[in-house]
Amino acid sequence: MQLSFWAMLFCLGPYFQARAQVSDTTSVDTTGVNSLQSDTTMVKTNTKGRKITLQEAINIALKRNYQLKQADNNLSLAQKQILGAKANFLPSVSANAGGRRTTGQQFNNTTLKLENHTRNSLNGSISANLTIFQGFSNIINLRQSEINKRYEKASRQRTRETVIFNAASGFLQVVLNQQLLKIARQNLAAAKQQLKQVRGQVQVGSSPSVDLYNQQATVASDQVNVTQQQNALAYSKTQLIGTLQLDPQKSYHFVAPKLSNFNPAPRSLSLSKLINSALNNRPDLKAQKLQIELNRKSLALQRANYYPSVSASAGLSSGYYDTYRIPNGKGGASTVSFGRQFLHQQVNRYFGISVNIPIFNHLNTRLAVQQAKINYHNSQLNYQNIRYTVLQEVRQAYNDYQSYAAQLSSTKAALKAARKTFQQQRQRYKVGAGTLIEVSNATAQYVQARSNRAEALLRFVFQKKLLNYYLGTIGSQVSVTNQGYSLNN
Repeated sequence: MQLSFWAMLFCLGPYFQARAQVSDTTSVDTTGVNSLQSDTTMVKTNTKGRKITLQEAINIALKRNYQLKQADNNLSLAQKQILGAKANFLPSVSANAGGRRTTGQQFNNTTLKLENHTRNSLNGSISANLTIFQGFSNIINLRQSEINKRYEKASRQRTRETVIFNAASGFLQVVLNQQLLKIARQNLAAAKQQLKQVRGQVQVGSSPSVDLYNQQATVASDQVNVTQQQNALAYSKTQLIGTLQLDPQKSYHFVAPKLSNFNPAPRSLSLSKLINSALNNRPDLKAQKLQIELNRKSLALQRANYYPSVSASAGLSSGYYDTYRIPNGKGGASTVSFGRQFLHQQVNRYFGISVNIPIFNHLNTRLAVQQAKINYHNSQLNYQNIRYTVLQEVRQAYNDYQSYAAQLSSTKAALKAARKTFQQQRQRYKVGAGTLIEVSNATAQYVQARSNRAEALLRFVFQKKLLNYYLGTIGSQVSVTNQGYSLNN
């Protein structure tokens, strides 16, 4: 599985620590919702190229992903294997025909002497063979093929869910990096505006020169942060293009979901219900259960080799020889036509039953049984491990959901307080009652509050998608609700 969206998100923590200046004219929504608009509202964001929404990205991934195509091929093969297993109950039928020309001394059945001549012959036969008993291997093989189809179907479903998850996660990583770049550019613009103000105050002597140097350092730091965010956005876009298997030589514009009217409302979740849902719905857990059944059938197939096998066979053969003669009653011999020989005189029929009893085959059967038994027990252990992993994932997703829900109210209050503090400190600096350090600290707290609010919103919005993936209920249709960002069938 590719690196998840949230693991990548945690790696971006240092970006939220950048100090920045924000001017009075900067438009900031106290709830942090307006900062989650699409690319078209971002400063200097490139909107050229093919526009792709989140829903379109998921559809593209489902259409182009090679792993999903392989899963489709495996499912198609499993269906054909069922047909082959059913055909094993039918007798095998084969036909054979051949001709030969022989030159040299041959026995003449008329003169009863060896004579040197050329003989032409034609032979044909048809035979059938039917397995009557072979340790019930045909029945076991059919059941195994049917289980294998269900296994491939469950594996395909999990592969499909993983493709959707990876496409959505990559797309949302781009959305987050776009938001971070937007904030970084706004901070840089505000810092440059502040620099002009400080330079004017220094020139008239109302502020010390050190304020100018400090503000120049802040502008330089903000410029570095913008460059870092641009690189992070370019990298996430490259990763997403690779995930969607798009042409890397073309340009693409990934349109963020519109969340301007989004008012998140946490809902109550039951951990026990979530766990039960995951245990009942996770395709990979179902697939592993079916793998246990497959290995159990494989063990039964190997044990079938201990039993004797009984088979029946029947056949029909005939031939033609141009040197074949029969007495004509006049002291000589007459040739026999092809039709008379091949259809009457040379026709042979047979029917037989054979029994094969295994006695000793260098312990190969015993070794194969032991190997199949170990595979069966290992698959049971794998199931327990996957089940434990599912429980861990669901519990962690549940805890994260509760944490993100709690952060919604706290980050909203923190953003409101930080904004007021920033405005007051900036006003105090304008009238000479405050210092640039105080303004810088207030601004850093304000920027941190904005980033925390955006992070909390994004985490909460897309946590439902993560929950759906861990529960095995993720679908390809995208919708935005007040409970979060959902992906349903």
